[in-house]
Amino acid sequence: MTQAMSDGTPGRRDELREALLLATLPHVAFDGWGQKALMAGARDAGVAPPLALNAFPGGATEMIDYFNSWADRRAVAALEARDLGKLKVRERITLGVRLRIEPNAPYREAVRLGLAHLSMPTNLALIGKLVYRTVDALWHAAGDTATDFNFYTKRGLLASVYAATVLYWINDRSPDSVETWAFLDRRIADVMRVPPALSRLGKLADRLPNPFRLFRAVRR
Repeated sequence: MTQAMSDGTPGRRDELREALLLATLPHVAFDGWGQKALMAGARDAGVAPPLALNAFPGGATEMIDYFNSWADRRAVAALEARDLGKLKVRERITLGVRLRIEPNAPYREAVRLGLAHLSMPTNLALIGKLVYRTVDALWHAAGDTATDFNFYTKRGLLASVYAATVLYWINDRSPDSVETWAFLDRRIADVMRVPPALSRLGKLADRLPNPFRLFRAVRR
């Protein structure tokens, strides 16, 4: 693997990073996000230590960022593979959140430790970026085409639902996380009551300070 992926081309570099991530994740629960876990993963994947370190020069923060990006891509692919035409928007987005969270069950402790790392003051901007990136990807995969005020309201509402569901899931020990999915259904039901009121506020958007400017900044 080391020789095959060492030419530095973008495609091969991403293959290397994904292989390292998958090999490293089982070690994160014991060693945390950082060089120790990465070196253990590199050993398991047959990657030379210098090459592994070069794959994630930003250390734990870059590894967590990549893990989230990888999980987003996996969730989007799974959602787009479904027959979404038969589902209501509420059902599509609920399914999207579940497909984003559920496959990470083997890495639950890695997710917990990642959140702990991102909760440090120096990483607060990054955690906002990662949550926005996830909900934006899920809305697009669900077929959302909004470009007006609703674009930001949808992402803001889903961000709150997604974040709350992840936190609930981390501590859920029910079989197959059934309590988490019931929690998700309740939160989705709650936010489905909000858009009618927000649509009325949207008419005032041009005259009021935009409460979603943060999301515009994150997109950039």
